[in-house]
Amino acid sequence: MTMAAGAVSMPSRAPEAARESSRAVSKAPHYRIPPHYPGQRIGLFGGTFDPPHEAHLAASLLAMKRLALDRVWWLVTPGNPLKDTVGLAPLDERIAAAQALARHPRIDVTGIEAEIGVCYTYDTIRYLVFRCSGVRFVWIMGADNLRTFHRWQKWRSIAELVPIAVVDRLGPSLYATGSVAAQALGRRRIPEGKAAALLSHRTPVWVFLHGLKSPLSSTALRAARQAQKLQQFSL
Repeated sequence: MTMAAGAVSMPSRAPEAARESSRAVSKAPHYRIPPHYPGQRIGLFGGTFDPPHEAHLAASLLAMKRLALDRVWWLVTPGNPLKDTVGLAPLDERIAAAQALARHPRIDVTGIEAEIGVCYTYDTIRYLVFRCSGVRFVWIMGADNLRTFHRWQKWRSIAELVPIAVVDRLGPSLYATGSVAAQALGRRRIPEGKAAALLSHRTPVWVFLHGLKSPLSSTALRAARQAQKLQQFSL
């Protein structure tokens, strides 16, 4: 924009505001790496959590039990590069909702991706693996994500970094094991009965965990929320 002659140019506060915002984020506990120590077995469960629901909790508890995990970290992402983020609730709201739902002594909720400035799973996992020396991580995903896993950035590198546990979902499990990634990693799949030993195997390695048959979906719940807003607006 061109300024009128004689106008006084005021210094922009944008850089200062950005620095203040960055400092505020870095001081927020829910944006930090949760407490950990070498030797811990920790499951990483990422997503937008918009909204978080009981299936997220059930999947985490199932994985915690079947994989003999010490903790599960919910990684609430600022946004999913493969999904439409229009109408996505603010990150702080989603973190607060996830914390309210989890309320479990061995589940930690963090928005670490916003702190380190990444949006791809590979970058997040790589950061945590190198920062949390001695911690044994496993990536947890729903069967619906396995279907599109080959579209994730550096998906093969993700499989090389950490073991993967795929949790059954009502419906998606019927075609997930026939997906591109599942077929490519087929020989690296271990029997479900040996799930507790998953973290002891050399990567790439993965296991499919059955037992969770919840129809809940954040995408469906978000669509219902948007429809309700539109209905209220039209009244």
